[in-house]
Amino acid sequence: MEISRIETFLSYFDNIHARTMRVARCSPPDKLNWSYAPQKWTLGDLLRHIAAVKRYVFAENVQGRPSAYHGCGPELADGYNAVLAFMERMHAESVETFRRLTPELLATKTSTADGTPIATWKWLRAAVEHECHHRGQVYMYLGMLGVQTPPIFGLTSEEMRSLSVPPR
Repeated sequence: MEISRIETFLSYFDNIHARTMRVARCSPPDKLNWSYAPQKWTLGDLLRHIAAVKRYVFAENVQGRPSAYHGCGPELADGYNAVLAFMERMHAESVETFRRLTPELLATKTSTADGTPIATWKWLRAAVEHECHHRGQVYMYLGMLGVQTPPIFGLTSEEMRSLSVPPR
């Protein structure tokens, strides 16, 4: 998928964010500090990481600035409501930055966090991949906690099977 117009990308990006927020809101408030093992990210860390990298890495880099990511701990947002508000705020700030990208800017090179040159439109695509990767981890964490989560695209696997014909 090549991104040549920012408006098309932003619509897609907002949909990605909405699906992430749907699952984030399933997080039990009393489990934000839960992790499956010592020294591993907590559920809250994962949610803050998605938001912080979106804003402090991807949005900074497309402006030609170095990454400003300094972690994903509770100092960024502590507690259920604060974490969800942080996620919304970081998304809105990122969208505001991305909205200024013209077709010419999308085609130019930016640098990744480690200084690797990359087309700006490819870096935006990587932002989506990053969010989806960590959203999958959130689903896994919630599954480990026994939390019911929404299907990502509206149907569960079982519902899809019931609507499908046998393979040919």
